[in-house]
Amino acid sequence: MTGVLIGFGIIAFVIVVGYVAGRLRVGGPSAPFVLNRVAFFVANPALLFTVLAKADLHEVFSWSVVVAGAAAIGSAAVFVILSRIFFPRPVAETTLGALGAGYVNANNIGLPVAVYVLGNASLVAPLLLIQLIVFAPVALVILDVSTHGTMSVKSILTQPLRNPMILASVAGLVVDATGWHIPDPVFQPFVLLGGAAVPTVLLAFGMSLSGARPLRARTERATILVSSAGKVVFMPLLAWIVASSLGVHGHDLFAYVALAALPTAQNVFNFASRYERGEVLARDTVLLTSVAAIPALIIIAWLLA
Repeated sequence: MTGVLIGFGIIAFVIVVGYVAGRLRVGGPSAPFVLNRVAFFVANPALLFTVLAKADLHEVFSWSVVVAGAAAIGSAAVFVILSRIFFPRPVAETTLGALGAGYVNANNIGLPVAVYVLGNASLVAPLLLIQLIVFAPVALVILDVSTHGTMSVKSILTQPLRNPMILASVAGLVVDATGWHIPDPVFQPFVLLGGAAVPTVLLAFGMSLSGARPLRARTERATILVSSAGKVVFMPLLAWIVASSLGVHGHDLFAYVALAALPTAQNVFNFASRYERGEVLARDTVLLTSVAAIPALIIIAWLLA
C-alpha cells in the first residue's frame, strides 16, 4: 500500500508542477498541445515498443482483454439506458456520452499509473489495442451515419494504422513473439525516448487543468454527470465483478480495477470536435473524470492493494 501511495504522490507532484507552469504561462498557450503531440507521436510509442518487446505476453494478455472489454461495454450500455429513459439526447451525443463512460485514457494517464502505481507499463497495452482497434471504429461508424447519413469505410478501417501507439505496440509484440534480439545501440535510443513519455504527458495534463471550469452548461449537466459517474464509479465496479468471477485476485485484480477507473480519454473530445457534436459534453466529461480519477484510484488501492 505504501508503494502505491508513493506512486500516486509522484504522479500528483508532476501534475501540480504542470498546473503551476500552466498558470505561469510557461511555454505559452499552446504548450499542452505541443507536449501532447510530442508524447503521442514520439515518446509514448517508444515506451510501448520497448516495454512490449521484452514483456511476458502470457501475463499481458491473460484476462485483461476480457475484463476491460466487459467493463467498458457494460458501463457504456448503462449510460445509454439511463440516457434514453431520463435525459434523451440525439444519437451522436448519446454515443459520445457512452464513450465518456467507457473509453479509458490508456496513454496520457494510463501509462504513468501503470509505471508508477502498478509497476508494469505493459498492462495498458491490451486496453489500448482493444479501444483503438474495436471500440473507436464502431463509435466512428455510428457518428458518421448519425451526422452525415453515410460512412467512410476506408477512413474508419485504416484509423488504427494511422495511430503511432498501435504501430509501436504491434512492433513490440512482433519482436517479443519472434524472440528477435535488437542490438543495444539500436534499442537504447528508444528506451531514452520512452523515458520522456510519463513526465511529458503528466506536465501537459497539469497545464490543461489551468483555467478549466466544467459544468457551466446547465442543459448538459445531467448527461455529463452520469457519463462521468459511469467512468469513475461504475466501470471499475464492473471490472471488479468480472475479474473476481474469473478467479482473478491479488495485484492482478487491483490492476484491472485501477485501469478501469482511469479518466475518459481525450480521444472522445477529439471525436466530438471532428463531428461538431457534443463538444461541451465530451470536454467536461474528460475534465471531471480526470480530476476524480486520482481520489478514485487511491480508494481502490486502499480497498484492494
